[in-house]
Amino acid sequence: MSVKDKAKLHLRKFDVGDKFSYLPLAKASVLVPLMVRDGKLCVLFTVRSMKLTRSPGEVCFPGGRREPTDIDEIATALREAEEEVGLRAEQAEVICRLVPGIDRTHSIVTPVVAFIEDSFQAHPNPEEVSDIFYVPLEYFLRPSKYKALHVQMLGQASVPVHFFEYDDPERNLSFAIWGLTAHFTVFLALAVFGEKPTFEVDYDLDNLISSAESNFMRLYNTTKNKL
Repeated sequence: MSVKDKAKLHLRKFDVGDKFSYLPLAKASVLVPLMVRDGKLCVLFTVRSMKLTRSPGEVCFPGGRREPTDIDEIATALREAEEEVGLRAEQAEVICRLVPGIDRTHSIVTPVVAFIEDSFQAHPNPEEVSDIFYVPLEYFLRPSKYKALHVQMLGQASVPVHFFEYDDPERNLSFAIWGLTAHFTVFLALAVFGEKPTFEVDYDLDNLISSAESNFMRLYNTTKNKL
């Protein structure tokens, strides 16, 4: 079985579908694009344009707020990916929706995982994206540069936030990947590889999806009570 087929098989077990779509907070989606490069699963990331008022220069996935014309979280993710990096819907094989997160604007953000062709050539929209790069997914289990930041959220005690630094050998550039983007990528790596990472994670690794769902619902209830 190929690397791609194995990954699909594992990821489909973690598909939450529309399980959390009923929750009344604002909705957003990101597309998590996977491809195989040199025999390894890799993830495509974007760097937000410095022209943007919110989080300029930060690493993220293509994505954004749901619009009235979007029929579901998948439609939002695909529309945003086309707008930001020129990925057409027919170029993406959607595999699953993973457990969502909640961003700084108190929106529920759903990660939509899709395989894209290894030959895909991105065409970044300069109004939104200043750069794209690729990282082997296994890096998010065994990173060479990692730390846990402690960030205070919603008046709670500080919580650990993953912070990765990746040195891109192709470009001789370093990229910082943290926050919700890192959170989603770590969960993706755990789901695909089923291995214990070299750093601490807030999951029961023997019951990954149920612990992830429990974590999300605790965060959701805390957020809802604060609003």
